[in-house]
Amino acid sequence: MKKIYTTLFVSFLMLNTFAQIDRSKKPEAGPAPEINLEDPQTFDMKNGLKVLVVENHKLPRVSIQLLIDNAPVLEGDKAGVSSLTGSLLGQGSKTIPKDEFNEEVDFLGARINFGSQSAYTSALSKYFPRILELMADAAIHPNFIQEDFEKEKQKMLTNLKSEEKDVKAIAGNVAGALAYTKAHPYGEFSTEESVNKVTLEDVEKFYANYFLPANAYLVVVGDVKFKEVKKLVQEYFTPWTKGTPPSLGFTSPSDALYTQINFIDVPNAVQSEITAENLVALKMKDPDYLPALLANEILGGGGEGRLFLNLREDKGYTYGSYSGLGNDKYGPSRFRAVASVRNAVTDSSVVELLNEIELIRKSPVSKEELENTKAKYTGRFVMALEDPQTIAEYALDIETEDLPKDFYKTYLERINAVTVDDVQKAAKKYIKPEKTRIVVTGKASEVLPNLENILFNGKKVPVKYFDKNAEPIEKPESGVAAMPEGVGVDDVLNKYLEAIGGQEKLSDIESYVMTAEAEMQGMKLNLEMKKTADGKFMQDVAVGDNSMNKQVFDGKKGYVVMQGQRKDMGEEEIIKVKEEAIPFPELSYLSDATIKFEGIETIDGKKAYKLKLSEEKTAYYDMETGLKIQETTMADMGGQPMTSTINYQDYQEVSGIQFPFTLSQTVGPQHFDFKVNEIKINEGVSDSDFE
Repeated sequence: MKKIYTTLFVSFLMLNTFAQIDRSKKPEAGPAPEINLEDPQTFDMKNGLKVLVVENHKLPRVSIQLLIDNAPVLEGDKAGVSSLTGSLLGQGSKTIPKDEFNEEVDFLGARINFGSQSAYTSALSKYFPRILELMADAAIHPNFIQEDFEKEKQKMLTNLKSEEKDVKAIAGNVAGALAYTKAHPYGEFSTEESVNKVTLEDVEKFYANYFLPANAYLVVVGDVKFKEVKKLVQEYFTPWTKGTPPSLGFTSPSDALYTQINFIDVPNAVQSEITAENLVALKMKDPDYLPALLANEILGGGGEGRLFLNLREDKGYTYGSYSGLGNDKYGPSRFRAVASVRNAVTDSSVVELLNEIELIRKSPVSKEELENTKAKYTGRFVMALEDPQTIAEYALDIETEDLPKDFYKTYLERINAVTVDDVQKAAKKYIKPEKTRIVVTGKASEVLPNLENILFNGKKVPVKYFDKNAEPIEKPESGVAAMPEGVGVDDVLNKYLEAIGGQEKLSDIESYVMTAEAEMQGMKLNLEMKKTADGKFMQDVAVGDNSMNKQVFDGKKGYVVMQGQRKDMGEEEIIKVKEEAIPFPELSYLSDATIKFEGIETIDGKKAYKLKLSEEKTAYYDMETGLKIQETTMADMGGQPMTSTINYQDYQEVSGIQFPFTLSQTVGPQHFDFKVNEIKINEGVSDSDFE
């Protein structure tokens, strides 16, 4: 624990550290293990449904997976209809109301999930007959109700609204659209406009067209008998009407004609999302499938990949950089190399990504890299065989990907046979730096000037500009507007202080208490913060009743408790916590000559004054209202520099003072929305809080 950052709960994220890996010891190579894969038992239904059964009697459980292997579907101006179909499936059936259906599933200790062309359920094997019946009933006789449709549609619209400023979501949408075009199923994405066009009739039509048994597979794994499965499946799935989905064409995508940067301006971005991509025509049945996988793994498959070692371990630009190589029997997939990086190193990160992509093709990988990667694949493969579900997945691959029957039985043998030359040939075939599209989503004012000067192989990389809908646009403004004449730092600060209540009222505040809540990966975070006018500070971030990170400062000395371990604050930490302990720090900023103007920027659509408060911290104040709307802080987290941003929204009055009741924080790839529950002025604080 090198430093303490008290702005909300930045230090809480330091808990997510990376394990140290001893890379000095090379795994010893050995002969490929003999793989004895038992073939699943199968039978075909007259309606086209194919059933695969894997008996495994180790545990009294069973899982059932339904997959409809249709070609990709272009939804067009009603993009989102498939998602809405999936969300409505599984909400009861025409014979069982939703509430009764859900209650029975819960009573059985089971779970059922549906997609627009899939379903999955698991339960104790003694309940297999009933859970299979429930799944079949919900799949074949869905209960599409207008009221449920409106609820699911509103949820989807709310999610889309929340993603409007989500840099990662924007980056994902636009990168896909630019690679495939929006006239391709893999390139289109849902918008408020497209979702609003979807009706319940559209959902019913989508279901009728595509939720059909013609290309369907039912996989049953667990403590069951084949004869029983066959009897019950024939009973429950025979009513599924035979049908064939419509065959619809769509635009065939093509690679970029030359290496280029496609830039999307997101003014609120505190880091840049980078995706270097090109299309690949790779299928699992291709003879160079395994060499291609190994090439990608060496480049960016994990913590030992070249991208990770370069951009994280060596340069410290990011928490991680990875690559992926897709395969698809229906058409082109993508090679992608990605990284989320600080604004200041966006251009450098693009250069390093391109260099690594070029190198994996240009120079043979080392024998050590290849052997280590083979060992990693072997370990994963052998461990996966412990799960009976894996046997079913492999069998499904053989059925759906037109693979030879011994594809997985000879998998390790073929992995071990891959040579350095095989890997380089695959890299040259599927990774194409000369046709790479580098999609950068970030803050134009901070990253664009340097991006426009990137050189690759001695040539300047051209930059094209797109909006959040992947439409081409003119170059966005990348400069910072100058400050209006006659406006100084103190003018901005005084306007802010007046906007939140005035210096006189603020000076009467002896203390305040704030409690707030946020969610992180399904967990509820509780934040409690206490400050006093004489510089005492306490902040506690807890998950449930368990304190994860607590900071206490009594005005002179302090300590941090993280996961039960206490550490006293050092001199540097005390200096920083003193800055945070002041209830209204702008009062102390007045007449501070070290604070500098840095111009005017647009933050969330609002023109804002930008003040450089210190080397680490910058604040933005709405030009119209005077309120503080954003604060960014550079922090050292786990040995990596990281920008933390807090957006202040929803100001509300408490005892005559305006406080933000929504604090949205972004730290690296993590995003949290703290909703304030309560603020108390001059009450709820005692000296014992700071002991």
